[in-house]
Amino acid sequence: MLDVAVRGGLVVNAGRTQPADVGVESDRIVTLGDLSDVPAVENLDATGRYVLPGFIDAHSHLDLRLVRGGVHPPTLQQGVTTVVLGQDGTSVAPGSAATIDQARRYFVAVNGLHADVATTWSSVAEYLDALDGVSTLNVAYLVPNGNLRLDTTGWDQQPARREPLQRMADALQAALEEGAIGLSTGLDYVPSMFADARELTALCGVVARADAVYVTHMRGYDERAETGFAELAEIGHGSDAKLHISHLMGRAERHLPVVDQMIRDGLDISFDSYPYLAGCSTLVMLGLPSSLQVDGPDRTLEMLADRGTRETLRREWFPRRGGEIAGFRLASIGAPGLEHLEGATLFEACDTLGMELTDLVCEVLLESALAVTVIEPNGLKDEDLRATHRHPLHVAGSDGVYTKGKPHPRGWGTFARYLGRYGRIRGDFSWEDAVRHLATGAADRFGLRGRGRLTQGAFADIVVIDPEVVIDTATFQDPTSPALGVEHVVVNGVPALVDGRPTGRCPGRALRR
Repeated sequence: MLDVAVRGGLVVNAGRTQPADVGVESDRIVTLGDLSDVPAVENLDATGRYVLPGFIDAHSHLDLRLVRGGVHPPTLQQGVTTVVLGQDGTSVAPGSAATIDQARRYFVAVNGLHADVATTWSSVAEYLDALDGVSTLNVAYLVPNGNLRLDTTGWDQQPARREPLQRMADALQAALEEGAIGLSTGLDYVPSMFADARELTALCGVVARADAVYVTHMRGYDERAETGFAELAEIGHGSDAKLHISHLMGRAERHLPVVDQMIRDGLDISFDSYPYLAGCSTLVMLGLPSSLQVDGPDRTLEMLADRGTRETLRREWFPRRGGEIAGFRLASIGAPGLEHLEGATLFEACDTLGMELTDLVCEVLLESALAVTVIEPNGLKDEDLRATHRHPLHVAGSDGVYTKGKPHPRGWGTFARYLGRYGRIRGDFSWEDAVRHLATGAADRFGLRGRGRLTQGAFADIVVIDPEVVIDTATFQDPTSPALGVEHVVVNGVPALVDGRPTGRCPGRALRR
């Protein structure tokens, strides 16, 4: 008697496709083949469907949402069974209560406010415990460099050296031993931007010795990518760490040859991306000079309220940057009473409120306590996306930001978009290639043993898809519209989605390295 049987489908792995039933006992796949004579407690019909390993989102911002537990439909309805959190150098562990409070407030526009989630942990081990068995998703976690810095040097703008650096290295080592899968940086965000290559190389030495991964939001993309790539190469050569670039979005003819050259130079590198012609980040990072961010959220809010600071911005910053900033689209605004501006560009919002751009940006950020996300056109062409995601080192990462309002649709559509629009319709992926990009590659890269494959003995993370239907429906106008074509999802041997509907069961786990 099997616990679960997935019957009648075509099983697709990265290197092989075969008609087979899949038999599950407890949390593992125990057999593949003709199981027509073998009974099961739960049977999932996959006739005429493709059966794939559960997808792994290499870059997600569900750090606080998943602590609340329960079903997370946007990911589940795309077939995602595992997410990698702790991205961009700022998250909610490890750290003192003060560190985590500062990190939460600075990154509130990305990770969400979630005021109902009390921080009851200080270590990575305790945070992973809080995530274990409470949601539909498996979670792997990166140690954020910004948390290490805040806990050690606060908002000090100098690179760490000697005793502070040793304390950071010791804290990183402890977090890796507690189950974290690597280190992350966000080198366009504070306080990670204060770290230099020497500091990061020392920390990546710890990462390399643990056979973990260094994941970076580089110090610049596209026009500034040369700086980001050069620094990453220096860190890689100096530490021998495995390297992974977050959301590698840019002109393909500019960045892919550099990646290929780094491989030829002996670096071990991979990257993730999402298939959209616009990005999304915080208004405080994209809309203000770094000098207003470097001392933390309290000081940023204080300066935004200062008349002299605002006049300096009006005179010196916005004349240079205002033309670009005005085209950003407000995705989510944390201030009650301003929700009607969500979906509008900053230029349109200025017109609606009768305000000048400098005052609008400052007031919206002040009233929202920095909880404002914006969508920015990235100036790319579709062929840039296609060349990037066809690259053999690519894995899928949604960079999903799950805020209210008009969030970026990538959190609701990335994986279905890859399968439907770029796989079935445009032919960029075979089904076996899609499995490698959406599941197997990330499992191998992040050391998620037993995930990313449908083989005997593997964990039973399973997705059943209608290959003629699967598609994303989320748009920038309707960003939370659910994906179509994912019929069943099994997580750790437990059906979490059946016939397209969540079962309410929450078998997700914290995956410790």
